[in-house]
Amino acid sequence: MIPEKMRQLLPEVELDPSVISVVLCSSTVAFLVLKWMVKKLVQQRMREARRNRVRALGLMEEAVQQFKQKNPEVQASRILSLPLVELVKKLKEDSLSPESVLYTYMDKALEVNRDVNCVTDFIQECVHLLQEVKAQREKGLLYGVPISIKDSIGYEGHVSTCGLGQYLGYPEREDSVLVKVLKKQGAIPFVKTNISQCLINYDCSNLIFGQTVNPLNHKKSPGGSSGGEGALIAGGGSVLGFGTDIGGSIRLPSSFCGLCGLKPTGNRLRLSGSSSPLHVCSFTSVTGMVGPMARDVDSLALCMRALLCDNMFHLDPTVPPLPFNEEVYSSSTPLRIGYYDTDGYFLLPPCMRRAVHETRTLLQEAGHTLIPFVPPRIDYVMNELFMKGLFADGGAALLEKFELDSVDPNSCSQINCYRLPFLLKKILAFLTKPLFPRFSSYLNALCGVWSPKEFSELHAALMIYQQEFLSRWRNLDLDVILCPVLGPAFTLGYPGRLIAAVSSTMLYNVLNFPAGVVPVTTVTEADEENLKHYTGHYGDPWDRRLRQAVEGAMGLPVAVQCVALPWQEELCLRFMKEVERLAQGQKKQTEDNLQRGGAQADVTRDLQNDVHTEGQN
Repeated sequence: MIPEKMRQLLPEVELDPSVISVVLCSSTVAFLVLKWMVKKLVQQRMREARRNRVRALGLMEEAVQQFKQKNPEVQASRILSLPLVELVKKLKEDSLSPESVLYTYMDKALEVNRDVNCVTDFIQECVHLLQEVKAQREKGLLYGVPISIKDSIGYEGHVSTCGLGQYLGYPEREDSVLVKVLKKQGAIPFVKTNISQCLINYDCSNLIFGQTVNPLNHKKSPGGSSGGEGALIAGGGSVLGFGTDIGGSIRLPSSFCGLCGLKPTGNRLRLSGSSSPLHVCSFTSVTGMVGPMARDVDSLALCMRALLCDNMFHLDPTVPPLPFNEEVYSSSTPLRIGYYDTDGYFLLPPCMRRAVHETRTLLQEAGHTLIPFVPPRIDYVMNELFMKGLFADGGAALLEKFELDSVDPNSCSQINCYRLPFLLKKILAFLTKPLFPRFSSYLNALCGVWSPKEFSELHAALMIYQQEFLSRWRNLDLDVILCPVLGPAFTLGYPGRLIAAVSSTMLYNVLNFPAGVVPVTTVTEADEENLKHYTGHYGDPWDRRLRQAVEGAMGLPVAVQCVALPWQEELCLRFMKEVERLAQGQKKQTEDNLQRGGAQADVTRDLQNDVHTEGQN
């Protein structure tokens, strides 16, 4: 029936059904043509973005070559070998010039990018910023330090693509709060780095800039979504970088690439000025944040000292004015440490559990108290709080992003699940429950929440779970927790097919606890052999896929995760530093023993040769 208002608006028109059909068909055709034209425009912008990147990297290379010709005496290897703390010291005392450091890292970043495809944009303004930094009255805590930032972190005049063509052509109007504070502290952002499409999985691939690979093994992923940062820093092309984390996107690249990374409490560092398609659809049960990535824990601590300053608190009054607590970070008081090697939902590979137990032993020998801890109801948290909270609208807002963009092949498995109609998700969840209960619960979670009552119940459930977890923590009188992190690095293509494997990291986004990752060992032949017998907790397709994903990781980094209570980043970093110190000591002792064993073998062989020679004489 034609509405009365339409009749009033069109009193002269004869409402012939054939006319209505023609109008409707014409409108449909016009809509489809318009949509096709917009898609073509998006594809054109993507091609242009790739050309712009080539030009920008070309300018970057020209600038480096000009500097090298004028300054042939610069010792690049010496600069690149310096830890961040030492680098800043030499910059402040003028034994190194900011120019030599910036151009050395620009040169190295170009080399790493040619190897692994991790840089998406050259921030040309860094050359002018360098002069501004040198003119500052006071040398900031990061004076003259070249830094890299994830694609999604806003920088004035540069696009935050989020791996989507439709975001191209809209450069940021101003710097994010993070970038403003970094500049104030003397840091020099010089490149932006690659991400996964839409920031929705822990690989690092999109249709604009392609696949980033792990610099330690090109068959492996660098992790994601901050994978470009992980690859660049691990390759030596950056000394300090920044990612974002809504389910492990700082910690997973750190684990896969052998780096230290910190996910702070939400709002300890401001996320404003960072883009993510997930922000529009996620509920408050999942807390995203920005955080640093580097080669050692002291670099993370220096970064946090620099960022937790009056400038940050002034620029964004919603950030609590909590300066870095040096006393906590430098304390040597023995800790009460809870530990677990599995969360009961996803059994991680043998090497990751071995890392927890070896680290536990080292901590006990160093005088700390280790107490077994069992995190409650992780299957419930994963589905009812994390997935349902992240996709509270059933993924509708996220799927809208793909009306104009094609889906990257590495994200197809996820997106196809989100695209299933509500009823079909429910039917498949029912049918798969007996044989594949985890997938059944996952599908149910993707149905989302659709009423104010359900939203309220989800929020209440989150509060109840937080109190349950905190009660267990307090009953044991814990200071921190040692636990596994997903790893080692996955074979390319697998992260998007195993989204539920992030249970080890997503827990602390739901709880909003600070958590960091520290590399402690590497994958051994014994680990690879033990992996052959891995069946997981369920023995289902996900467990079998996990085994396939981590095969062939011999020699790759193995990390552990360190966790503290909210707003206790300094304690988390102090714990990470202790783990790092003990792991490095253990590594050195092992190397010394091997050297001594080799030397003893040489002596024995020489003696045997002497005896043999004497016998012949």
